Amino acid sequence: MSAPLISGTDTDRWQIAPVGFILAPTVCITVRFVTLNAFDVVAKGIADDPDIAPAEIFIRLLEEIVDRAADHLERASGVVNDTSQSIFFDEPKRRQLSKNTARFREAMRTIGQVSDHVSRVRYAFLSIGRMATFVMDRCTPKIEGDLRDRLDGIRDDIKSLDEYEVSLSERIQLLQDAATGFISIEQNDVVKVLTVVSVAGVPPVLVVGIYGMNFRYMPELGWHWGYPFALVLCLVSVIVPLLWFKWRDWI
Repeated sequence: MSAPLISGTDTDRWQIAPVGFILAPTVCITVRFVTLNAFDVVAKGIADDPDIAPAEIFIRLLEEIVDRAADHLERASGVVNDTSQSIFFDEPKRRQLSKNTARFREAMRTIGQVSDHVSRVRYAFLSIGRMATFVMDRCTPKIEGDLRDRLDGIRDDIKSLDEYEVSLSERIQLLQDAATGFISIEQNDVVKVLTVVSVAGVPPVLVVGIYGMNFRYMPELGWHWGYPFALVLCLVSVIVPLLWFKWRDWI
């Protein structure tokens, strides 16, 4: 039997570590190429009991692996809670689009890492569950009743943790969508401001362009108040679009 377990859980980089199990009536053999803390803990726990049964060792390994995987899900849930607080409850800083966008970008990066970790834990759960089922089906006559009950407990734990993982994955997806949506809202606000400024700036440019042509027969060129009139006309041409945007509740 073999299962992909998780190594490097004390750092930010988790890796899938294939592990092989050989369970016989008189021996339990494991094949692995990386350090897994669960195996070290079980090895220390059985060091003073040389007569322990191979099936007992195997079940202890599965229980320790499942317990550690559950701890990893709890850690992932804590990161998700912190990220949710940052996205939904921390007030964004006014007039600081770059900092807000950087905060949401960091949140998305954290959520992506957690999502990858959770998917690896679920992959390990599926493999351990299949392994426990295989042992229950093929080795039932050779396993004592209390050990069979513990295998049943392992399968029940995996089932409940798998449901918890599904719920956690849904929360992660919600946070990813929310962070993306908030970034889009921030960018849309900037685009809206630029659009209002550009639209409000078109009429005075038109007025200045007309009076900047300097044709010989332009009656306004001879006016005493022509220059103030052009300035007032530019100002009015800016205020009117702004008032219209305000009336439409666009700004």
